[in-house]
Amino acid sequence: MIYGERVKMLEEKKTSISCDWKAGPALKGRKASKENKSKLYRYKGNFRWHGIRIERYKPGGKDWSDIIRQTLIGNHGESAKFHLRYFEISPGGHSSLERHRHEHVVICVRGKGRVLTDKKTNTLNFLDTLYIAPDTPHQLSNPFDKPFGFLCIVNAKRDRPKILLQKSLSCLI
Repeated sequence: MIYGERVKMLEEKKTSISCDWKAGPALKGRKASKENKSKLYRYKGNFRWHGIRIERYKPGGKDWSDIIRQTLIGNHGESAKFHLRYFEISPGGHSSLERHRHEHVVICVRGKGRVLTDKKTNTLNFLDTLYIAPDTPHQLSNPFDKPFGFLCIVNAKRDRPKILLQKSLSCLI
């Protein structure tokens, strides 16, 4: 079918042709979010991005140490069904030992680190990618002498982690 014939057929059906997705049927009955706009977060170097705050890993607790987080996608009005976060664990630091119903993906982008999943410990190196299945006990740590940085992709809607006691760690190794 020639493009002109396709346009004529669509006009007869009263269907709009547009590169503007707001005009299409996909948003029929829904309002487009004014906050949800494409946005570029420029890399500043040293694993920092313009417009992205550095936050504590969690609000508090004694079950983790020496770790920060930056939420690249997910805290800025996006409608994405996932969040993209960058975590960095300083030498000697670790995340909490936890399990939860949601899955996530971890991609090492700086240094190297260790991950405990279930009863297995592995070293993550540059661009190693780890899938953590739902309800899998896990903990990330950095026993090395340089920062361990990784991207973490999780569902936007997710359950709260259940913190496991450190003494239960010996049962997992």
